[in-house]
Amino acid sequence: MERAAIRAQRRERWMQRAERVRDEFGLVLILVLATYVLTSLLSNRDWGAVVLTVATSATSIVALTSSHARPRLVRTALWLSLLTIGLAVVAAATDEHTFLNLASAIQIALLAVAMGAVLLRVVTSTEVSSRTLLGAISVYTVLGILFTFLYGTVERIQGGSFFEGVPHPGGSDFLFFSYTTLTTTGYGNLVPGGQPGRMLAGLEMMIGQIFLVTLVAGLVTLWRPGEALRRRRAARSEGDEPERAG
Repeated sequence: MERAAIRAQRRERWMQRAERVRDEFGLVLILVLATYVLTSLLSNRDWGAVVLTVATSATSIVALTSSHARPRLVRTALWLSLLTIGLAVVAAATDEHTFLNLASAIQIALLAVAMGAVLLRVVTSTEVSSRTLLGAISVYTVLGILFTFLYGTVERIQGGSFFEGVPHPGGSDFLFFSYTTLTTTGYGNLVPGGQPGRMLAGLEMMIGQIFLVTLVAGLVTLWRPGEALRRRRAARSEGDEPERAG
């Protein structure tokens, strides 16, 4: 009986830890930043693409889980992630870009769906907390990564260089261009050589500004740090008063 009770307590503790992870956007942001670092260091080709696919898959699955997505959707995302990792491995082993293009397309769609789930969770939240802000920042950061993968896929499909005057751009070039476009910094050292690159860059500018001005800025103005803690303290004090009275 005692062993069964101990096992039950351990299961309960693990369930509580899993529930905390399931409701935590901080972990999502950490994975997003890790994907950002890997994307800046590795090229989305050969075995570097395999590593990036694994990182992106982990980010998508954790984001869906943290957003309380339906278990069926999470399972589907898991199987699609395994498929994309397999395609990336085949592409690295055979040097066949078709498999990598297919894997990238699935990963872009999967990451977009995951961030859509995070965004839905953020906008339907009853109160603005640090968790809500972390979710919004995660979505904004992922926008730059999504367009980075999209630009790289476009270059592989069209066969020529994506940028004017840069014959062999690396993963860091696409990442740098994506975030300078997303934030409308526009240094001008990297410029799309034609369509559809210019159209996608313009779309990223509009999405980045609209998202930053309407959602992130709005959430920051509504955020009241420590409000949840004050409510818990007030609830505890109200619960103590009847006991004292009794």
